[in-house]
Amino acid sequence: MKKIYLHPLPIRIWHWINAVSFIVLFVTGLQIRYRDMMSLMKFRDAVDLHNVVGFVLIFNFIIWLVYYIFTGKIRIYIPPLSVKKFVTGCIRQARYYGYGILLGEENPHHSTPENKFNPMQQMAYLAIMVLLIPAQLVSGLFLWDIKQFAGPISLVGGLKVVDSVHVVLFLFFLSFIFVHIYLATLGHTATAHIKAMFTGYEEIPEGHGH
Repeated sequence: MKKIYLHPLPIRIWHWINAVSFIVLFVTGLQIRYRDMMSLMKFRDAVDLHNVVGFVLIFNFIIWLVYYIFTGKIRIYIPPLSVKKFVTGCIRQARYYGYGILLGEENPHHSTPENKFNPMQQMAYLAIMVLLIPAQLVSGLFLWDIKQFAGPISLVGGLKVVDSVHVVLFLFFLSFIFVHIYLATLGHTATAHIKAMFTGYEEIPEGHGH
């Protein structure tokens, strides 16, 4: 095995702030939504913590966007322009996830700083970072101050639409966390990818990553 520096420090800091923020928002969101069924904290405390961490997440997203655009790293999220290459890559990766990994086959994608994600990851992460997270943040901002954002809320269909978007995306991101953690265990050891997100260095077989 050899080590490559795959996750720069700013990306690692952003990742863990994002992860902790999402978990706190999940817990406080459930407490707010099911105030009569849960008693993890006082309702007012849950609302206040949810709002504060929500703004932390907004700020963290802006930092991510500025960093990735100005460093040019945003290109790692862009799928191959060749439709054939993209479809072939997705099929190979889906086959690996579906049963190739159970047969001990090698992952067809080898991450490098310039080619970090396989085509399936690129498609998923691009949709998440460009569409779903912004939608969740904006809907949360609207719900934070309904009176101040009454105009935009009305434009998108009303409070029920905004609330429904926020809840549906919450369910999606909650599911995504479990999938993300599972995929993070698929390195050459169960903790290799997780360790790399702390150290920055990913271990890969010799001869890969060129």
